[in-house]
Amino acid sequence: MNKIRILIIGLVIFISNSFAQHQSLRELIDLALQVSPELKMYQAKINASENRIQQNTNLPDPMLTLGVMSLPLPSFSFNKDMMTAKVVGLSQEFPFPGTLSAKENVNSKDFEIVKQEYNDKRNEIIKELTQSYYELIYIRKEIQLTGESRQLMKQILDVVRSMYSVADASQQNIFRVDLELTKMSDMLATLKSEEDEQLSAINSLLLRNPSDKIETDSLPEINFIQFNIDELISKAEANRPFLKGIQLAEEKEKLNQSAAEYDFYPMFKLSAQYAFRSEVEGMKPDNMISVMLDISLPLNYGGKVSAMVDETKSMQEMYREQYSASIQMLKREFGMRTAKLKSLKERIELVEQGSFIQAKENFKSALSSYQVGEIDFMNVIEAQDNLYTIEKNLYRLKTDYLKQIAELEFLTGTKMN
Repeated sequence: MNKIRILIIGLVIFISNSFAQHQSLRELIDLALQVSPELKMYQAKINASENRIQQNTNLPDPMLTLGVMSLPLPSFSFNKDMMTAKVVGLSQEFPFPGTLSAKENVNSKDFEIVKQEYNDKRNEIIKELTQSYYELIYIRKEIQLTGESRQLMKQILDVVRSMYSVADASQQNIFRVDLELTKMSDMLATLKSEEDEQLSAINSLLLRNPSDKIETDSLPEINFIQFNIDELISKAEANRPFLKGIQLAEEKEKLNQSAAEYDFYPMFKLSAQYAFRSEVEGMKPDNMISVMLDISLPLNYGGKVSAMVDETKSMQEMYREQYSASIQMLKREFGMRTAKLKSLKERIELVEQGSFIQAKENFKSALSSYQVGEIDFMNVIEAQDNLYTIEKNLYRLKTDYLKQIAELEFLTGTKMN
């Protein structure tokens, strides 16, 4: 009975796992974003920066003063001198009007900057998983094509052996087919290893075991797009979180400059004290109240405030140059990738409309001609190998095109439609 239960439980787990792995690329991306430790780290950083906004943007706590004034020694008597009093006081510091709101604005920018860091990391995870997924599709397609080619080669071997049995083919032809079959078996082993590598890469993003199976769809239909570098730059400026983060950092330094300039203005401290006086020699003196306003003198000793302001100006210049350098880098990247995409598009169309069709017809013709003794066996092998190579290369070109699109979507921060 226990064995049956264990078997049933194992079967349920197996079935559950099998169904769990049948996920589309979109579902895998959603899962990767959900479990990503890096995104969770950035989310915690967002929460921390949000909580930091209120830390330095409120008045400091008031101070309570308790004391004794003019207590005579060594008697410690409260009714011996008219000046002796028990004192209760309350004081509150106030920054110059506008100082706290300036600090709040600075902290709010930190919150916005971290959100852009989160979004850029999110887009990077999407890109990595998408490219690995497409590469896995390609490898599996190559495994399929190699397997089909190997099966076809076995059929050719049967034909050659039949012809050899009636002395219409040489033993050398049989050896040649066996050699091709061995090469294909070796290729399949290599491809299996590459498949495992891609599975491991995807599963690492999903926090799964490296060997967990993942079902893949076929490559999506390619809609060729006409790219313009200026349009791509405009998309990146409007959508790329990394660029937005640099702009926000520059804005933060402008706000830091405004906050630092408030140090040229005085700070205030308002205090009030109430003195309780005891009866002295039958006389009851009046209690007393004191109110004082302290004003700091912002003398900018050693130019410390001026240095803070100059630092913020330098930081603004740094972020402006970083933004310009990033745009320059993107122009170079977009130039390279649009040229690559144009080349891939032309090659895909050339293969689909020409060489792939020709290779299929050439192989059919070569196989038929060999069976009736019109051509040499080597022509069949070459025709079959040519068909396999062209079909594999066509899938490689399509995969590379889609991976380049995924890279452009990351660099621009938006989908390519």
